[in-house]
Amino acid sequence: MEFSCLEDAVEQDNQVRFLEAFVEKLDLKSLQFVVKELKGEGRPSFEPKVFLKLYLYGYLNGLRSSRRLERECKRNIELQWLLNRLVPNYHSIADFRKDNPAALRNTFKLFLCLLKDLDLIGGKTVAIDGTKMRAHNSKKNNYSPKKIERHLAYIEEKTNEYLKELDANDEGESPIKLDNIKKKIERLKQNKIKYELLGKQMEGSRSPQVSTTDPDARALLVQGQVVEVSYNMQAAVDDKHKLVVATHTINKNDRNALSAIAIEAKGNLAVETLTAISDKGYHNGSELQTCKQENITTICAQQEIVNSNEKGTTPAYLVTQFTYNKEEDTYTCPQGEVLRTKGTWHTKKSGNGAPSYQFKKYRTSACKDCPVKHLCTGREKGGREIDRSEYADAVEENSKRYKENAVLYRKRQEINEHIFGTIKRKWGYNHTNLKGLKKVNGEFALIMTVYNMKRCINIIGIEKLMEKIKNWQPNYEGIVRVFENTTSLTHIRPIQIFNSKLAA
Repeated sequence: MEFSCLEDAVEQDNQVRFLEAFVEKLDLKSLQFVVKELKGEGRPSFEPKVFLKLYLYGYLNGLRSSRRLERECKRNIELQWLLNRLVPNYHSIADFRKDNPAALRNTFKLFLCLLKDLDLIGGKTVAIDGTKMRAHNSKKNNYSPKKIERHLAYIEEKTNEYLKELDANDEGESPIKLDNIKKKIERLKQNKIKYELLGKQMEGSRSPQVSTTDPDARALLVQGQVVEVSYNMQAAVDDKHKLVVATHTINKNDRNALSAIAIEAKGNLAVETLTAISDKGYHNGSELQTCKQENITTICAQQEIVNSNEKGTTPAYLVTQFTYNKEEDTYTCPQGEVLRTKGTWHTKKSGNGAPSYQFKKYRTSACKDCPVKHLCTGREKGGREIDRSEYADAVEENSKRYKENAVLYRKRQEINEHIFGTIKRKWGYNHTNLKGLKKVNGEFALIMTVYNMKRCINIIGIEKLMEKIKNWQPNYEGIVRVFENTTSLTHIRPIQIFNSKLAA
């Protein structure tokens, strides 16, 4: 008769041995994990390390559901070895992920420290990009002012129809049919109250939309004209081994997101300067200026400039064809005429919640008699007018770098695009099961931690990792930080408000 044990069933180069060694090295309290104290009565709770090991193993192997993880604990030999045959309840498994979003982000950063100790991080150049991940909120339960107007118009139309039916009924009409019509009218009244409350909530919110299942989720443009209620997962990827060095999740598009993820990457890498490469979706003067102030060199693709006269048929002189003289603060047009400014700063409000900015206007009286006026401006009165924003210097410096570093910019896709392809297409992590920006941030930080782990294992192997872990002393200084939402949204829960109104 032969006897076997779990130790014999798990190979020495199995990734679960690395997970065991890594988690056992951690001080979970220092990482802000919720550690439940032992009570005087009742069964003792599981140690948080049990759940962290379980989730790291689960996400490494495509298991996200708490119910599936519970089942795997009973039949998976690797998990039985990793957890010492413990089988937590799926409720406890799910609660751990929901209760520790900040700690999961801290774990991502701590593992990044290990990658730096292994000399797998270059720390000089990062490629920044984002991808949309579907939220736990259907498009049906996402509302905009126009959508609410359509619903209210429909309710008004149907209510009038039912009222006309009641007026047309005579005494011989079936009482059952009359009751059905009255119930439909009452249901329409309740729906009207609901949509009116949603409209009032949006009036007091900065966002022009509201989601009722997950209040933080937003309808975002995914590709072309396709819109999904989703979150936007940002990532900064180091160019040396394509490892993620910074990540967080937002509920807006990329236009106002560059500086936040670039500054996070610079802080995580603990470097004085950093080069950040990004596509044209991130091109924003305010963001480029902020990066410049933080000693972050940007190479961001330029937006396509569209310029035409009134009719839109005659070729027009683009703004880029006007030369700016910084010393004299003037522009020179292609005909050699000088456009000057009075020095007055004007304020322009930006849409989509973006901050307003200041700009100066430049004009010249020579436009009146210019022989090529039709190539420059189609206005009958006045002439060409150029606006120069307060961020123009940062934009022009970035544009110059973009033109001079075409080869480096082309590497952007090689550095970061495959990461999202792996996570979303190969692993199937194209959505979140959690609600709320804070919790979603925690889950996506866990996904990026697992991605770095798997890539690290592929680069140097389990044996070298195990040797490093034996002598590794985690340093928690500068890692633990209070979670900050990356949005200033006012959280509104209209369904709860609607129900409380009805109860009153």
